[in-house]
Amino acid sequence: MKKLFIFTGLLAFLAGCAGSDTDVEPMQPLAQIYENAYAEFNDEDYESAAAEFTKAETQYPASPWAADALVMAAYSYYMDGDFAGAILAADRFMRFHPGHPDVPYVLYLRGMCYYRQVSDVRREPGMSAYALQQFQQLVDRFPNSEYAKNAENKILILKNYIAGKMMYSARNDMARKNWPSAISRLQSVIQTAQETVMTPEALYRLTECYTAIGLPEQVHGYADMLRLNFPGNEWTKKLDKAAGDFESGTDKQE
Repeated sequence: MKKLFIFTGLLAFLAGCAGSDTDVEPMQPLAQIYENAYAEFNDEDYESAAAEFTKAETQYPASPWAADALVMAAYSYYMDGDFAGAILAADRFMRFHPGHPDVPYVLYLRGMCYYRQVSDVRREPGMSAYALQQFQQLVDRFPNSEYAKNAENKILILKNYIAGKMMYSARNDMARKNWPSAISRLQSVIQTAQETVMTPEALYRLTECYTAIGLPEQVHGYADMLRLNFPGNEWTKKLDKAAGDFESGTDKQE
């Protein structure tokens, strides 16, 4: 993932801004900070680059390049694996530059910071939910953005991941015969992750749960929903094979 920037005339412009005569120069010229920042970035010293870009923004917050400095700081932190630093820089950008053209990119970058941490079980379940929120915000606000399609793909992956975790917990509830908790989790999968691969199994498991507590009307309802929406699915075939047990309540054995 890389963001392209057009820097034609940037250093010349900055040098001109820094060239006014002053008796005291309390800060390093902006042009020099930028030159150092990009040198560090090109050398893949992302930690130092992030520090330099951050310095450019904090020392010259009124500069036309302050927003760009924050974007590059966030990206440098991200490339360094410092996701907390990247998120802080992105948050600062969103706070001070909410109408900037780079907002879609910053939303995507912030989502990727959370997304890259989803596999760390010590940080779950929050990271997957945070990532999903950022990508969904990007798609909702900027559907025609160049980052929207990628965000949509990440949303589907995250929904499957979250639904998979809920299904795992629901199966454990069923094994302990904690039917109310299992039903609640399974219904959540259906309501919030309909497009995921977990939905057919969730419908099937609901027929099992309601069969266990003796509510045949609900069994019929979820069985019909499974057959209607997922004909030919492996869970539909399994349901049909066990139809005598789930639906009629009789013991039909061949």
